[in-house]
Amino acid sequence: ADADPRVAALWNVLTTVIDPELGLDVVTLGLVYGVEIRDDVAWITHTLTTPGCPMERIITDGLRAAGLLVDGVCGVETHLVWDPAWHSGMIAPGAW
Repeated sequence: ADADPRVAALWNVLTTVIDPELGLDVVTLGLVYGVEIRDDVAWITHTLTTPGCPMERIITDGLRAAGLLVDGVCGVETHLVWDPAWHSGMIAPGAW
């Protein structure tokens, strides 16, 4: 089966979600670990820079809102994980 073009669109739209503390988008920061689309629902597996991050709600809401911008996506489920733990080495090269 061909790759669902909505997956690429989803990755693209998630670059509009900015971590307010670091000023970079969540994809560049390496916070999004994976995305898939099942039954027209976008599933986004992500982490935060630190457990208890005060920006959790802002970032999660941002991911959900962005996911709904993709044509053919009817819902968004976010899955917050702490393993693997995020570290600054996961930031895209040259982003700083």
